[in-house]
Amino acid sequence: MCGICCSVSFSIEHFCKDLKEDLLCNLKRRGPNSSKQLLKSDVNYQCLFSGHVLHLRGVLTAQPMEDERGNVFLWNGEVFSGIKVEAEENDTQVMFNYLSSCKNESDILSLFSEVQGPWSFIYYQASSHHLWFGRDFFGRRSLLWHFSNLGKTFCLSSVGTQTSEVANQWQEVPASGIFRIDLKSTSISKSVVLKLYPWKYISKENVIKECVDSVTQISANLPKFVSVVANEAKLYLKEPVVPLNMMLPQASFDSHCSNISNISPTREILQVFLTDGHMKEVVQQFIDVLSIAVKRRVLCLHRDDYLTPREVLKTCDRKANVGILFSGGIDSMVIATLADRHIPLDEPIDLLNVAFMTKEKTVPTSFNKKRREQKNCETPEEPSKNAAAAAASPDKQFTAPDRITGRAGLKELQTANPSRIWNFVEINVSVEELQKLRTARICHLVQPLDTVLDDSIGCAVWFASRGIGCLVTQGEVKSYQSNAKVVLTGIGADEQLAGYSRHRVRFQTHGLEGLNKEIKMELGRISSRNLGRDDRVIGDHGKEARFPFLDENVVSFLNSLPVWEKANLTLPRGIGEKLILRLAAVELGLTASALLPKRAMQFGSRIAKMEKNNEKASDKCGRLQVISLENLSVENDIKT
Repeated sequence: MCGICCSVSFSIEHFCKDLKEDLLCNLKRRGPNSSKQLLKSDVNYQCLFSGHVLHLRGVLTAQPMEDERGNVFLWNGEVFSGIKVEAEENDTQVMFNYLSSCKNESDILSLFSEVQGPWSFIYYQASSHHLWFGRDFFGRRSLLWHFSNLGKTFCLSSVGTQTSEVANQWQEVPASGIFRIDLKSTSISKSVVLKLYPWKYISKENVIKECVDSVTQISANLPKFVSVVANEAKLYLKEPVVPLNMMLPQASFDSHCSNISNISPTREILQVFLTDGHMKEVVQQFIDVLSIAVKRRVLCLHRDDYLTPREVLKTCDRKANVGILFSGGIDSMVIATLADRHIPLDEPIDLLNVAFMTKEKTVPTSFNKKRREQKNCETPEEPSKNAAAAAASPDKQFTAPDRITGRAGLKELQTANPSRIWNFVEINVSVEELQKLRTARICHLVQPLDTVLDDSIGCAVWFASRGIGCLVTQGEVKSYQSNAKVVLTGIGADEQLAGYSRHRVRFQTHGLEGLNKEIKMELGRISSRNLGRDDRVIGDHGKEARFPFLDENVVSFLNSLPVWEKANLTLPRGIGEKLILRLAAVELGLTASALLPKRAMQFGSRIAKMEKNNEKASDKCGRLQVISLENLSVENDIKT
């Protein structure tokens, strides 16, 4: 995880040597291990590059990087496959070495077509005055752009800032492909022209039409002085996943398993599916490909084992390197189970479970005195007194649905592997703490997204990934802060496996054909709907979000299956949606969690209960509207 930024000016009066302080601060939070700036000036333009690194693998490599020809590279990504990166190597250096050897546009596109893993990048070619930038196919890393002063300046950044000026100045760079701008030409013509090299899996004959469609859609959201055009050579990036299998069954699908469509979900019903040899084989293949995806994401990080021999450091004193956004639901349970396979046994795993207090309640006098007298959850980040009190408050104030299923999931994991230290981190958030930190930090991270749903999920993920809470063991409460730099999340499972209620509605009204289209649409919009926001929110703590369900091989495997092998929505909730994942959970030895129905994070954590009851998820959220900078002065009083 890194914070990367490039500020470009095309007129002398707008040249500057430093980024604005608030933008610089936001970038540094993403990359606390190294910060560096580099200024590249030409007669016609100036580029200010700013790089802030979170060190996760290989040798700490400061950014921006510059080679002997003056080329500059900023990289916020992880190479998990496709390009060979040795264990001791840093992927930023490897990628820059390859880029420096590229002789033409086609070479650059071939390189990024090969990379498997999340990324966003900015690359300056000094000799041609070209600036390349973009995000991976799914948009798993945030990159924003901001055009101002009628084309005299523009900025690319991992994260933006709030401003009291025109709203929505920052926009997400579409994950439609890679963009290129000719800086010299732009400075002369005074108009910004972005050339698009789109992602395509299909044949070259169809590239032109689809690229034109993408260009039209992107241009509609940009200022009039900015235009997007298809590249003249009709070059494109190769999509990293196979197309979605849209095949429909020859026989009526409604007849499948109709004899069990009206009974309550049980583990025995799932076992029936596993008696089918083909289905059992498909489930095992899914487990294998997902297990490899998790393995790459929990082992591709720097561990301090070489500093402290294991025999010297007690297991109970070891720190978790990996945290999991954990509700106890099917997605997080499967990820935790697979992570347990690959993370060293003497290394704890942090299970990050967040709950919001709907309203203040009086502490019952009969509550265990020892529990009440426990020390408040003071942490190195020194959150407000209210947050500390909330973390040590009685359970009844924070008995959210996800807290209940989370504790049940913890017991399952402890039963499966009692040798592992499972840190179940109870993260309790009061109304006051939510309101204060939403204003001070979360607001600008969620933007440019602006709905009630974005507010709820953005806040929930921010507090969960921050990891400040308590461990409750044997009735004792201990303050705890997760220092895990890697945070695994289950996003992508619902989108691919028909996990949302809207999938069921679509199936009921338009059958399997409609369900296929819904799944295709969900995956197609995940970059703009979810991933940029989640990357900005989690990255604000100097941590990196990793998404096993969106591994290229996992998506390709699931895309290759007919829809009825992934979900069967003729069956009741708790079985039919995400059927293949539930069967995998059974094969992995999970019990009650395999049957839990989908529950959205905003409801499971109870954050949705803290706001207006008449709000719709798609409504614009007033709590996220741009506010004056004066109102952000509260941030100076909060050490986070």
